[in-house]
Amino acid sequence: MDNTEENAVELHGDEEIIEVIDLNDTEPGPDDLADDLEDVDFEDSANADDEGWETEDEMEAEAEQDDSELTFSKHTGSVFCVSLDPATNSMAVTGGEDDKAYVWRVSDGEVLLECTGHKDSVTCALFSHDSSLVATGDMSGMIKVWKVGTKEEIWSFEVGDLEWLEWHPCAPVLLAGTDDGNMWMWKIPSGDCKTFQSSACQATSGKVLPDGKRAVVGYEDGTVRVWDLKQGNAIHVIKGQDGHQGALTCLACNKDGSLVLTGSVDGRAKLINTTTGKVVGSFSVDGGKAKGSKDEEESNSVESVGFCNILPLIAVAYLEGTLAIYDLSTQVLRHRCQHEAGIVHLQWEESSSVVSTCCLDGALRLWDARSGSMVSEYRGHTAEILDFTINKEASVAVTASGDNRAKVFCLQRPDR
Repeated sequence: MDNTEENAVELHGDEEIIEVIDLNDTEPGPDDLADDLEDVDFEDSANADDEGWETEDEMEAEAEQDDSELTFSKHTGSVFCVSLDPATNSMAVTGGEDDKAYVWRVSDGEVLLECTGHKDSVTCALFSHDSSLVATGDMSGMIKVWKVGTKEEIWSFEVGDLEWLEWHPCAPVLLAGTDDGNMWMWKIPSGDCKTFQSSACQATSGKVLPDGKRAVVGYEDGTVRVWDLKQGNAIHVIKGQDGHQGALTCLACNKDGSLVLTGSVDGRAKLINTTTGKVVGSFSVDGGKAKGSKDEEESNSVESVGFCNILPLIAVAYLEGTLAIYDLSTQVLRHRCQHEAGIVHLQWEESSSVVSTCCLDGALRLWDARSGSMVSEYRGHTAEILDFTINKEASVAVTASGDNRAKVFCLQRPDR
């Protein structure tokens, strides 16, 4: 068959048509393809809609939607953590899978400090109370402290596998929890050290209370301990029936530190009075008031918890995508805000009833806890958001994602 001619051969058996294209012709351009497509009948594919399929155009439009003001793309792996400097909220620090942390300016993304020398993914990175120091910690337990002003490393230490890292709220004192069950506390930069030992199971989450004298730590076996930082002893131990029936995943305290909210893989959130050590509330998403049932089969992990500063409300975020808003005084479920994917983290605004969530579907959402309705949604990441933080004025959010990017979003609301 002559290649230089266009031939159409009809095979009568199957009625199949083979077309031989003229190879001397140039490639078909976009217009030619568009003309060809005009003849194609799309009628049948319209019925696929009820399957919930998105057209390619819809998917592309969603992927291309980017509501962010700025993208920080220096990391070469997933970005695991982000925090803002508390003094000015003008600097962010992000830690990533590339074994690095970066301190950068929120306004233009300029790198102010590159934190190197880690041996594993940097999963903790945060500023001290006065923003003069940054602590970075990797999964292997290497912790480093950097002076932001001089861009130098001033201290480093190695512990066992690191679970969490926290600065003291009003002193250059750093605390860490490790998977051997210890909590460590260091004065920086002298390195004076104190350890708080407990049973050999991971110290999975920890928080220094606002008074700066006590810390609350949650463990893998469901136990919660309130530690006296000066004396070095556990003031309260909440375990057994009172404690969680699974590992602690998160904890938060209210503004004056009188109450702590804990979350666990057992699907429950518990409210603890830090003065008495008593559990004063228990919440689960299977009903308004939490039931006492111990159904561990299909438990729905609590991923993040938090207190509203201006109303007696708490928020509990679940792995299956529910954001539950409970009334603190009556412990009744007020609202159930449904997400299409698992929630990773929540944060209440400093002085409003708006709570924000980041999600495995890559979106950041703001919810009004009074009505339970979504205020706004921000997209731009092409993978899950793993962490985020919001500035004091609630005008800017900074996100960290599995797409190797951190992004800055300007939060605009009609009531501002």
